[in-house]
Amino acid sequence: MKVTLREKKISGGRKSLYLDFYPPIPNPETSQLTRREFLGLYLFEKPRTEPDKLHNWETKELAARIVAQRQVAIQNGAFGFVKSRKTEVDFVSYVTAQVDAYKGRSKGARNSWRAMAKRFEKFAGGKLLTKHLTAEFCNRFRDSLMNEVSLAQNSKANYFQHFKTTLRRAVDDGTLTTDFLSKVKRIPIQEVQREFLGLEELTTLSRTDCDRPDLKQAALFSALTGLRFSDIAALTWQQVKHDETGYSLRFTTRKTQMPETLPITEQARQFLGDEGQPTARVFPRLNYSEMLNKKLAKWLDDTGITRPVTFHCFRHTFATLQLQQGTDIYTVSKLLGHKKLLTTQVYAKVVDSQKRTAVNRLKIEL
Repeated sequence: MKVTLREKKISGGRKSLYLDFYPPIPNPETSQLTRREFLGLYLFEKPRTEPDKLHNWETKELAARIVAQRQVAIQNGAFGFVKSRKTEVDFVSYVTAQVDAYKGRSKGARNSWRAMAKRFEKFAGGKLLTKHLTAEFCNRFRDSLMNEVSLAQNSKANYFQHFKTTLRRAVDDGTLTTDFLSKVKRIPIQEVQREFLGLEELTTLSRTDCDRPDLKQAALFSALTGLRFSDIAALTWQQVKHDETGYSLRFTTRKTQMPETLPITEQARQFLGDEGQPTARVFPRLNYSEMLNKKLAKWLDDTGITRPVTFHCFRHTFATLQLQQGTDIYTVSKLLGHKKLLTTQVYAKVVDSQKRTAVNRLKIEL
């Protein structure tokens, strides 16, 4: 009898671990033969951060101990570990464990997943075995989110999308033996007005002093590149490249953990300042805080911009101005690092609205 640890690619750049028994072993409840036991454990396929590497090492150690335990149990004819294993999984703990997959991501992504996990734990009463998890239960959790008056519509949608992603992972790695995901309704995203700046406003901002010069440089850099605050704050000099074609950035996005190569202009490079040590951050003092938001608001106010503009609006500005200048939506989508073209289409709607306003200005007096 041989027990082999194997891997199976699943969603989110991960690999699920399972045991392969040869020859097959009997299930003591059903007497049916089986060759697999999914462990409910996963590895990062390409660990990039120290926490990810540590997670992989600890998981492999745990899996190796389980292999040894199963080998001894099988030799003694004890097949009880096959018995209803999946019904014994606490899904609340499984959901909470998903937050660890976002240790290397942006603070916003981690907090969003953590908020979802806490709400599910409260809704489930602290513990829920997978045998009690049904589509009806999931939809009731959805309804509980919808009834949170103080929670924004898109926060509700994002939290529940995290939950549905967790369900998909549980099916992929064998934690859930029944796939009822198609019966779980999603929460629709509410389309919001995306603020952006015009070229004249950007020019005025570039000529207006800011109490935090690095914040000014980073914001204008975002307007010229479309980078998120989290990626700009984490940018190091070794990620800034230059060759015969010009300057570019090669980095891994904090939000999606996807590798990106982004060409940037000479002007955008100027906003980065003098080159430092390869591992040094380009903007070492740029960390998210309420004080930083106040400095941004004051700079905008000094310029005469009274609209509710956040740092992320500079990313919106890049996308909108690119479309206004005639760049096709597919290229803009790639520049922004969007996985789906649908995400980019919200900017196209802004441009279409402006086109309608423009043509309505022309009227022949008859």
